Amino acid sequence: MSKFDSIRPYNDEEVSDILRELISNKDFIDIYFEANQSKFLQKLPFKYSLARLVLNNKIKNITNIHDYQTIFKNLVELMIDQTCNQINYEGIENILSDDAYLFISNHRDITLDSTLLNYYLHQNNFKTTVNAVGNNLMNHKWASDLMRLNKSFIIQRDSVSQREIYKSLNLASEFICKSIFDDNQSVWIAQRQGRAKDGMDITDPSVLKMIHLFYRKELTIDEFFNKLKIVPVAVSYEFDPNDQSKAQERYLLSKGNEYKKTDNEDLQSIINGVRGFKGNISLKIGSPLEVADNNYDDIASRIDGSIKKLYINHSTNYAACELLGIDYEKRNLNDEEILKAKIELKKRMEPLTKEAHNLLLDQYSNSVL
Repeated sequence: MSKFDSIRPYNDEEVSDILRELISNKDFIDIYFEANQSKFLQKLPFKYSLARLVLNNKIKNITNIHDYQTIFKNLVELMIDQTCNQINYEGIENILSDDAYLFISNHRDITLDSTLLNYYLHQNNFKTTVNAVGNNLMNHKWASDLMRLNKSFIIQRDSVSQREIYKSLNLASEFICKSIFDDNQSVWIAQRQGRAKDGMDITDPSVLKMIHLFYRKELTIDEFFNKLKIVPVAVSYEFDPNDQSKAQERYLLSKGNEYKKTDNEDLQSIINGVRGFKGNISLKIGSPLEVADNNYDDIASRIDGSIKKLYINHSTNYAACELLGIDYEKRNLNDEEILKAKIELKKRMEPLTKEAHNLLLDQYSNSVL
């Protein structure tokens, strides 16, 4: 038994059993129906038996992680074809296929940010990353199973005591270091806990502190992060399928209300992100950072600066500035594109209370500012 068993991605020999367990779970099948918009099937009295029959046929030849990720790759390609206009990828020349890196990305979508990076890596014959996932997504074992089948590991951020939290974060730090230093396996992690719901991509120094935790007595901050090889990644979406829910959450919090997520809210956000129209997407990989600072805050600022340079604004970003009456420097977009984006953003504001309109728009405008 490995010390990492409670957090690590699943191994090849575990795949078949986990998949069989998944398709026997009613909660998982309910989400499967919802994700596939199968309203007709949901009304059938034998829907679970039918779903298990369909799913069993899909999984019968999946015996390892590579097979599973091949199926997943096909789903990603279908998602791109149905919900995106075009994706601009850049920066693969900045990294080497036989090296392992710590990819630190801005965080706009729960699962797509890392998914799109890994699709780009796979298309260029690079190994896909193992991906850090917060335990807030793991309220259900079946959700945890899906993530861990797709090379995700769990960071336990809350527990019954500070001592338990420290032990959990130290274990995650050790796993990250083992992956990169010993297994030559790249790791993806978001620059902050939770998505940037206000459009501000800011690295949390505590994320860097957590990563360094296991080696803090052996390597100085600069030595450690140079050894890890930080690679900044910036992803931007012309349209965010979850912009309305983000604005509504921020509005409730701004009014002093306590905001409690519903049981399946994060999973619903994942489904919305996958199914919703995203327009044009940009994903850029930066060059590995050379760290000279012996300070978490300074390194966080360096990462922020790199992500801002890599980030590409779309028509919606400039349209939001116009709707907010903000002056900006227009680049590479014509007035017709911006006008279309303004019309669409106005449609997205309609279901929201008037006070939340600007909270939707600043998700787009803040990257320009």
